Amino acid sequence: MFEMAILWDWAGFAVRWLHVITAIAWIGSSFYFIALDLGLRREGDLHGADGEEWQVHGGGFYHIRKYLVAPEAMPEHLTWFKWESYSTWLSGAALLMIVYWAGGELYLIDQHKADLTLWQGIAISAASLGIGWLVYDLLCKSGLGNRPTLLMLLLFALLVAMGWGLNQVFTGRAMMLHLGAFTATIMTANVFLIIIPNQRVVVADLKAGRKPDPKYGKIAKLRSTHNNYLTLPVIFLMLSNHYPLAFAAEYNWVIAALVFLMGVTIRHFFNSMHARKGLPWWTWAATVALFLAIVWLSTLGQDEFGVVEEAEAREMTATEERFASAEGFEDVTYIVMGRCSMCHARETAYDGVPHAPKGVLLETPQEIAAQAREIYLHSGRSTAMPPANVTWMEDEERAAIVRWYRAAVGDRIALAGE
Repeated sequence: MFEMAILWDWAGFAVRWLHVITAIAWIGSSFYFIALDLGLRREGDLHGADGEEWQVHGGGFYHIRKYLVAPEAMPEHLTWFKWESYSTWLSGAALLMIVYWAGGELYLIDQHKADLTLWQGIAISAASLGIGWLVYDLLCKSGLGNRPTLLMLLLFALLVAMGWGLNQVFTGRAMMLHLGAFTATIMTANVFLIIIPNQRVVVADLKAGRKPDPKYGKIAKLRSTHNNYLTLPVIFLMLSNHYPLAFAAEYNWVIAALVFLMGVTIRHFFNSMHARKGLPWWTWAATVALFLAIVWLSTLGQDEFGVVEEAEAREMTATEERFASAEGFEDVTYIVMGRCSMCHARETAYDGVPHAPKGVLLETPQEIAAQAREIYLHSGRSTAMPPANVTWMEDEERAAIVRWYRAAVGDRIALAGE
């Protein structure tokens, strides 16, 4: 029997896998070309090239030359590195919709922060990406484009402000993810709307024998530099949903801000190294200091036992009501309380688990109803939870979870008979 919950979970897994694959391709090619460009050698007879580099890989030798003007014979075929970026953003947008829009009641909106309907939360989610890009683009096209350092500081201020603002309405997990999605939108839009179009103008001029306007290269270089320094923070923000100490901390938006600074210090070290300008080891000291500050911030707002103060109770959502009123919920509540709540609690009672895994709390009937789908998939349809079945959940208890979930949803998609 194939059910919507299972199919939907596999769809999310497939899109996540695609997103990771395309991101590896994009980031890999980006890092390679940054290192290549910074490390080009410019001595000797370059035959009209701006720089060259000999490299060895895979049992062969590569002789690479970079031209700022057309070579003697302009090739008809050019490889454009763009689809890695586009595919990463498109798959990421699909994953955002699957996890945070379709699962908005659980993962997107925090009713303790803002009384929003699901469609309002989705509207804010989409607007934060589109409007954020427009603001960034206007800043780059203003006179600030000639003052790159000031522009970078303003971009950092924009990211910090967005992190704080999103944290006022979204869950900490969603805030981190959307900040990463906004940053990734900047990077991909830079490629799609600025870098590639400008490069096409330059290529057309070179093929026609015209001297390209240097402004196109200058504009593309500015956006490429931003992408260079934003890459590492995006990776952190996309991984943050696995670490409650990052996304569920009281000052999670400050943690996100410090991560952007860490991205700058790390990239500065490698950029300097590849450009043969020395090894600025101070950047590692700065990175460690920033990381220690993040660790410290992750514990602020907690008491001496690491327990975050419980938020005020709220009314159940319609979805939670449906699961709480379904046949078997009382039995499932008893099962979860006995098998899961020692770890999924504000004050955990299991050695080696100082905080609730992924920030998921299962101490009240409302919290259990809110996590119905995850309980069903992790403890009913699979044996993922409890890990290694350390609390000895019985097969009949797992079957009870399955019966309760099916009684609540009542809309199984039968693609094959039992």
